[in-house]
Amino acid sequence: MFTHRFTSQKLQSASIFTMSASGSNSQQGKVWFITGASSGFGRLLAEHVLSLGGNVVATARKPETLEALTAKYPATSQVLALDVTNKQQVEDAVKDALARFDHVDVLVNNAGYGLTGAIEEVTEKEYEPMFDTNVFGLITMTKALLPQFRARRSGNILNLSSIGGLLGMPGWGYYNATKFAVEGLSEALGHELEPLGVHVTIVEPGPFRTEFLGTSGKEAKLQISDYAKTAGKTREYFQTQSGKQIGDPQKAVEAMVAAVEAAKPPRHLLLGKLALDRYRAKQKQFDADIAAWEEVTLGADFKPGEVPAAK
Repeated sequence: MFTHRFTSQKLQSASIFTMSASGSNSQQGKVWFITGASSGFGRLLAEHVLSLGGNVVATARKPETLEALTAKYPATSQVLALDVTNKQQVEDAVKDALARFDHVDVLVNNAGYGLTGAIEEVTEKEYEPMFDTNVFGLITMTKALLPQFRARRSGNILNLSSIGGLLGMPGWGYYNATKFAVEGLSEALGHELEPLGVHVTIVEPGPFRTEFLGTSGKEAKLQISDYAKTAGKTREYFQTQSGKQIGDPQKAVEAMVAAVEAAKPPRHLLLGKLALDRYRAKQKQFDADIAAWEEVTLGADFKPGEVPAAK
């Protein structure tokens, strides 16, 4: 069976989702630390949590883009300059956040971006900075706050992955690699932290109407004609679909808050019908491959009593 399993919490999630969307003070007193909060999910999530009475540490490479938050919510918001690839800035931001609010209840690792291009087309100079942000920056940020999560024996970590973290697609290979890394790291971290009362949720959106295909995304400079029908189609999608995605970003951030509020937060949170359909299609193909090759799979072990051949 496919290794990813999603806990069914439909009734619980529906009631919590309604409460979160209603504008109640469901986050009163809680402290959220959000990376990449200048736009997209990060910005909307910061605004939503603040509207629910929560405290938010909103971070961005350009903190001036978040001045409206502190103007509207001076008592409950803190804006900090943060490039997650800069370890000193991470340490300073955590220190400043704890000095202001004493603790962090929810860490949202949202900073990241996409890069399209065939594996052969993308250069090291293009994909390495994405790994630095999407993977190593997330690790640095998470480790900086883990001691306080362990000490408090409570809290939530939301790691923004993607449907691209569950299946590989032509033209997204390096982006897929970063998000597959986030998936594996987050699953392991979840198992390590669960006995300590800290929950890890991996958020896996499909296409949402954010800046992912716009100002936040990048495209490889080199184009090879042989990949026109595979990675080239992804380039066309990248260039033409910004602002046309079916996913509603506001509903996505409300779902994230609902996951945090759940008595048992999900390990995986798929968002959007397209993400769900694509995941189920992969699961079906995965199970078909396993069934077709089951005899070979089982035949790879030593048989009971079999003596390994001498080398």
